[in-house]
Amino acid sequence: MHENPVHASGFPDPRFPGLRRRGFLAAAGGAAGLGALALTGCTGSTRDAADGGGKPRRGGKLRAAFAGGGASETLDPHLANLFADAARAKALFDKLADFGADLAAEPRLAASWEPNAALDRWTVRLRKATFHDGKPVTARDVLYSFRRIADPKKTFRAKASLEPLDLKASRAVDERTVEFALKRPTAEFPNLLAAFGAYIVPDGATDFDTEPVGSGPFRFVSFTPGRSAVFRRNDDYWDGAPHLEQLEFLVANEESARVNSLLGGQVEYAHELAPTTARAYEGKGQIEIIRLRNSAMQAFAMKTDRPPFDDKRVREAFFLLADRKELVNGALSGAGEVGNDLFGKGYEYYADGLPQREQDLDRARHLLKKAGADGLRVTLDTSAVAAGFTESAAIFRDQAAKAGVRVKVAMGSKDSYWQDTLESGTLCSYRSGAMPIESHISQRLLSGSTTNATQWKHKDFDALYQQAQSTRDKKDRAAVYARMQRRLYAEGGFLVWGFADWILGTARTVRGVAHRAPANTLDWARFDKVWLA
Repeated sequence: MHENPVHASGFPDPRFPGLRRRGFLAAAGGAAGLGALALTGCTGSTRDAADGGGKPRRGGKLRAAFAGGGASETLDPHLANLFADAARAKALFDKLADFGADLAAEPRLAASWEPNAALDRWTVRLRKATFHDGKPVTARDVLYSFRRIADPKKTFRAKASLEPLDLKASRAVDERTVEFALKRPTAEFPNLLAAFGAYIVPDGATDFDTEPVGSGPFRFVSFTPGRSAVFRRNDDYWDGAPHLEQLEFLVANEESARVNSLLGGQVEYAHELAPTTARAYEGKGQIEIIRLRNSAMQAFAMKTDRPPFDDKRVREAFFLLADRKELVNGALSGAGEVGNDLFGKGYEYYADGLPQREQDLDRARHLLKKAGADGLRVTLDTSAVAAGFTESAAIFRDQAAKAGVRVKVAMGSKDSYWQDTLESGTLCSYRSGAMPIESHISQRLLSGSTTNATQWKHKDFDALYQQAQSTRDKKDRAAVYARMQRRLYAEGGFLVWGFADWILGTARTVRGVAHRAPANTLDWARFDKVWLA
């Protein structure tokens, strides 16, 4: 995917606008689930898509199978918690920005954004776009949407992401210009606009399940919670009318049901397939298997504030106990790639120059001996709450045993696992969907982070984050993030052993599905660029 042109300051040039079993988006591994996931989006994505060649054809109906949430499902885009919710929201609504393949924010309804010198006030100019009822998208709609999300009486998904905004002091300058006031300098302000669930709805909108009105590529036709949602092409869409005439979302909670529906011709797109399914059908000619790389970080989280992991020598030893390739092959059936104890492989700001860590049992034994941790015994909390958790726990137990470390695997409840492991225990299985590296740091690694599973709390580290957020020049900001990652690589609490593929299946007639976008990006579930051959 192309990169947006930037000013010398590092900010985008405004002249060039740019899991759970049932499908919960486990973004933080804590209260949130995987985050949104990736069909074809910005200008570069269509060129990257493995569309099989041929000119896009207009017309036809695509049926997509997702795991659902039963009668509780909603089309309220601010309440989206399921993959199905997120995909339907993307079809009906727009955000001001969304994430590209490298998790950098790209303009959508926003034509541009520009900060003041202090980075605590940002001006956003809207492109010309209309809602499905013909009314223009205005600054009033933007402020209403964000204030609705931030309502302290509600629990909308994007509320935490919008926390830096001072919405009382923010204002509409004119019909298509919003001036956002912030509580503190925020260099990564565009990430707020792209936050999961930060969709723009019409001023005053409250009813989203009877006949929702958005500005997205598809218009509402019908919705039966837990069963089906039918949408039709929006010919007036600002980013070009979709190729498809109709789009239908169908609910199939079991993976086998989604696969069988795809094989039987009842659907043309099946979301969230297992690695074993991919191996069984890939290259066989019946269906197309699409792997979205780097879509889910797989890790073990060590509590750095309590024994034995309050000693950084023990943490380093555990980094060296892991045979990452064996973990990827055994726990993910090879559907992924090895990690290097840092989040965000391939994303903007990722420190890819650090040496790939390999298993070194002799060095691990030496470090444990120096730390007085010979014959260490530790409990590893895990659960069937996410794919690969129980398998990776068993594999790591056997790997650790080779260095004399006895790991006891303890199974936790699927219903309470994420909350339980935030505070209790010392070592646990962990997963995260894609998000900007800045968001990962702010949500999980600052002293005040609410989903700090490793209990990593260091004032000097917090200060570096604030320094990055106060740094206008992008190269200088990247250098601060690199410094923070070097420290995490050396002594952090996340043993990141792999990054899992997210697997989709389509009928052979489907074209235009992007193959190179990870989770949580613009190009996941973007059906307006898909067509039927």
